Amino acid sequence: MRKLIYGFGVSLDGYVNDRDGRIDWTDPDDELHQYHNDRFRSLEVAVNGRRLYELMAEYWPHVPADAPPIQREFGELWTGKPKVVFSRTLTEVHWNSTLLRENAVEEVRKLKAGGDGVMEVGGASLASALMPHGLIDEYQLFVSPMVLGGGTPMFPALDQRIGLRLVETRRFDTAVLLRYVVD
Repeated sequence: MRKLIYGFGVSLDGYVNDRDGRIDWTDPDDELHQYHNDRFRSLEVAVNGRRLYELMAEYWPHVPADAPPIQREFGELWTGKPKVVFSRTLTEVHWNSTLLRENAVEEVRKLKAGGDGVMEVGGASLASALMPHGLIDEYQLFVSPMVLGGGTPMFPALDQRIGLRLVETRRFDTAVLLRYVVD
């Protein structure tokens, strides 16, 4: 069975974007960017919600030729990686993506059962729908030294606790990685 990771840049107070939906405060340093490139390269499939897919699709397929090599590399990785996008409003997706409209929980269960590698869920709303069903196996928080005071929380209100075990910490110039697996 595939392992599902929920990894995201998050403010110290727990938000993945600010009140205006911006994530410009999460700009990674080169070491962290390379870490993301390597991590993304190892994925079999990326599972995205609509908002994250649209945000990624605005930039990564169109990385300027004069952008740093590390960014061009991620653009190539992102466009080539198989992606599943959950949306009821999009009519089409591109760049090796498949659009699904219904029942994210059941579809993610099928995806997990369809291999033995690693997949990642991107988008706080989609991850929030999967958490109560025990579908996320690992959480990777890239905590930025920023207090936003509001925005989209990384974690939803839950009816039951999710027990986690810290398996890795790593300091980058622009964030600290906290990596947890579900107990």
